Amino acid sequence: MTLLRDDDLSAAFDHGSAAYDRLVAASPGYHGHLRRSARRLGLPDGGRGLRVLDLGCGTGASTAALLAAAPYARITGVDASAGMLARAAAKSWPEGVDFVHAPVEELAGRLRPASFDAVFAGYLFRNLADPDKVLDLVRGLLAPDGRLAVHEYTLGGSAVHRAVWNTVCATVIQPAGRLTGDAGLYRHLRRSVLEFDTAPAFARRLRRAGFTDVRVLPLPGWQTGITHTFVGSAGERA
Repeated sequence: MTLLRDDDLSAAFDHGSAAYDRLVAASPGYHGHLRRSARRLGLPDGGRGLRVLDLGCGTGASTAALLAAAPYARITGVDASAGMLARAAAKSWPEGVDFVHAPVEELAGRLRPASFDAVFAGYLFRNLADPDKVLDLVRGLLAPDGRLAVHEYTLGGSAVHRAVWNTVCATVIQPAGRLTGDAGLYRHLRRSVLEFDTAPAFARRLRRAGFTDVRVLPLPGWQTGITHTFVGSAGERA
C-alpha cells in the first residue's frame, strides 16, 4: 500500500470523520496525552493575550487540549479535511476560537508572518509529503522566540517499540477501522508511523529547521517509546 497524501488523505479523513471521535475516545490516554503535550508549550498566564495555531486540529481534540492548558488564548485550528473540520466547528467553543479549512502548506499565503506566539501540531508531520518545508513555514509564522510543540507518533528506535506498535495496530486499531469502513485510513496510520522518523531523527529535523532548545519528552502508558512531545523555540530571526 502506498501512503496516502494530500487530497487522497483528506478524502480518507473526510470519510472517517463520522466515527473518529468514538474511536479515539476508546484509546487509553488519547485525550490526556494531548493535554500533557499542550501543557508542555509552557504558555504563561493561561495564554492571556497570546495567539496559538493548532495545526492538523482534526475534530478539535487538540483544540480542547490547548484550551485546557491556555483557556485565555486565541486559538486558530487548521485542517485539510473538510469533514474533520466540520465536526470540530460544530462543537461548542468559547469566543476566541476559530477554524480554517486549508492544507498546512497553503498557510504562508493566508496568515501573516510572525503572527503566532505558539504552534501546536498533533499527529500531523508524519502525514506530510514535505515535513521540512512545513517546518520552515511554521517557523515563519511564529513570533521571535515563539514556541512549538509537536505531538506525534515517533518510535523510539527500539525493536520493542516497533513490535508494540505493530501488535496494537494488528489487534486493535486496524480491526476498528475495518468495522467503521475506514480500513485504508488505518492501514495508512500503521505504515505512516513505521516509515516516519524515529524520535531522535525528528528532533534532528527540528534543529536543522532552525528551532532551538529542542527537547524530546516521553508520554506514559502503552505509548511510551511510541508517541512523544517535541518542544522547541523559533529563536530570533537573522
